Amino acid sequence: MNERSQLRRPLTLSLLVCLLAPGIALAQAATPKEQALEARVAELEKIVQQLLSQQQTQAAVSEVQTVQAQTPAAKPADDGKPKIQASPIMTAANPGTAFSFGGFIKLDAMVTDTSDGRIADGASGRLFYLPSSIPVGPAGADGGDAYTDYHAQFSRFWFGADHTTDGGDKIKAYIEADMFGGGSNALAGNETATNTYAVSLRQAYVSWGRPDGSQWLAGQTWSNFMDVAALPDTVDFVGPTDGTVFVRQAQLRYTKGPWSFSIENPQTTITPYLGAAARFNSGENIAPDVSARWQKKGDWGHLSVAGLLRQFKYAGQTDTGGAISVSGKFNLGNNDDIRYAVNAGRGIGRYLAFGLGSDTVLDASGDLRPIDGYGAFASWRHAFSPKLRSNVFYSMAHFDNDARLTGQSATERAQSFHANLIYSPIPKLDVGAELIWGQRSLENDLDGDLRRIHTHVKYSF
Repeated sequence: MNERSQLRRPLTLSLLVCLLAPGIALAQAATPKEQALEARVAELEKIVQQLLSQQQTQAAVSEVQTVQAQTPAAKPADDGKPKIQASPIMTAANPGTAFSFGGFIKLDAMVTDTSDGRIADGASGRLFYLPSSIPVGPAGADGGDAYTDYHAQFSRFWFGADHTTDGGDKIKAYIEADMFGGGSNALAGNETATNTYAVSLRQAYVSWGRPDGSQWLAGQTWSNFMDVAALPDTVDFVGPTDGTVFVRQAQLRYTKGPWSFSIENPQTTITPYLGAAARFNSGENIAPDVSARWQKKGDWGHLSVAGLLRQFKYAGQTDTGGAISVSGKFNLGNNDDIRYAVNAGRGIGRYLAFGLGSDTVLDASGDLRPIDGYGAFASWRHAFSPKLRSNVFYSMAHFDNDARLTGQSATERAQSFHANLIYSPIPKLDVGAELIWGQRSLENDLDGDLRRIHTHVKYSF
């Protein structure tokens, strides 16, 4: 039945009611026949009202359906889980590739006082704690007044692209950079006007994870000999620099279960005979640096043991060296943990404390002699509340130089104490302050001290 037929029926019944109504109104006394007629009219009125109500309901339903058709579909509720992008942002990527971006903005502000002269303006030691930059002067030298530095060069960003094949293989591309790369023109990289600094590559690699749990990695990232997860929570860029293995370089790495193996970019640092000239690097190595790591994880924390084999080569002279590292983190309940590392080896200089010591020294005949060295740190972290935490740690390094070859001005040891307090008023926002005392000592028994108050504001995204 169409809409016009539905309207015609109630109108006909309404007309019938109108024709019968006058006769009923004129009747003075109702006979049985008239009473029957009145009952019939009442029944007809009830049917008319039902038909009119049905018509109104159908019209309302029709209007609702029209509004729904014009209203965009509601978005599903966000369950907090990562969403796979409907289409790749990178048009050249494999179908189904997920793109990610992150990083942090970090302002560092510090006041430094050094006992034996100032660290040169613009030097790395003015940006973070770098033991090799601590000035060491003659006995009684005066460093003068303290000096202040502000910078945002350690602000960082990264890009990632993740793809899972039909066979379950997981491919990841990752690139990361900060602004710790110096100036890019004559007016940049200084504090005169613009404080403009160049982008500096930190990491760039691709990894291939297999369904059996194994993984291949190719590119530049942290050395397999370094345990990043053991580093303390610091305000300074590194913190326990003296005793820390800290190297990023190109490599090829294989990981399966708790084991990982790598071949990495080789480089030899050399101190000339009797320190007659500045230390220099040799890239003549033919064999890569080789490392192996074993790591055990659990609710209690983690333990890691790593080994390193190296070749040293310069001007036809070749020697070998090696090192071992034991590091980890041990949880002491929900609010405390201990982090530590012990590193030692023959020719460990380039890997320890940002190259505080040298890998090798030349003797009078021009032969390479590896230098033994070791370093360590220990840190205690305590969380007072979800928003407030503190870290206290000590770090040290020592090198067994042969002063008859290196001369008396070679660095023999360095050490530092740190204590910080970090407040996070909202998630991802850190406001912190760190007290630092550092010392560098030479083979001639002279030393220089550094005292610093380092503060930062850091927002991660």
